[in-house]
Amino acid sequence: MHDSLARVGRDVIGCERCPRLRSWCRQVAAVRVKRFRDQEYWGRPVPGFGDPRARLLVVGLAPAAHGGNRTGRVFTGDRSGDFLFAALHRAGFANQAESSGRDDGLALRDCYIAPVARCAPPGNKPTPAEVARCRSFLAREWELLTELRAVLVLGRIAMDGLLAMLRESGRPLPRRLEFAHGKSHDLGSGARLFCSYHVSQQNTFTGRLTPRGFDAVLAAIKRHLARDAGSGVGGRGAQEPGGSMRASRR
Repeated sequence: MHDSLARVGRDVIGCERCPRLRSWCRQVAAVRVKRFRDQEYWGRPVPGFGDPRARLLVVGLAPAAHGGNRTGRVFTGDRSGDFLFAALHRAGFANQAESSGRDDGLALRDCYIAPVARCAPPGNKPTPAEVARCRSFLAREWELLTELRAVLVLGRIAMDGLLAMLRESGRPLPRRLEFAHGKSHDLGSGARLFCSYHVSQQNTFTGRLTPRGFDAVLAAIKRHLARDAGSGVGGRGAQEPGGSMRASRR
């Protein structure tokens, strides 16, 4: 049976692999908070979303308890999403700067967003085992997004989760890759990894991550994509074990 992003999304929504996280998400959805008391929470695992022909993959950590766990779309309905989508809009990767719910009209252009953990975790901290159980979803999205040429990881945990997935798939990578805001690394097969601090309030409210600093990373990504387009090279093609490359499906 052929896989698809829609199938991955359905499998994510129906996932029950992590009892602790499922219990927490249901509890948050049942109790709610005062400002959202009149809203029906999603309360389930949250799938990735975006342009199926995206050249940019944005990898985050996990849905927020009263953001994605409420709205059913990652980075939607919380301050982290406000910061992220405003920046993606400025860079031309989103049609609008606001994101309040699944029916708000937001569309991503040349961009797809997926978290390494699909359930909102207590304290915003999924365990390593919980992140590992979600890895197959990211691996399937990676295989299906055949045009990818750039990956933006939001925080060290997102970077570690992405690299673990790539190594498990047999992609040859250096043993250690440095995480630092603005740092980038060659992933082979024409794909490049870009690093940024996470767009959490802990970083944006303290000034550790500013709109200007985040825009600079997105500008570097756009330059990379522009060079790639100018070279006439097609989709990335996934690296197979042993170093062979599978042709891109266009």
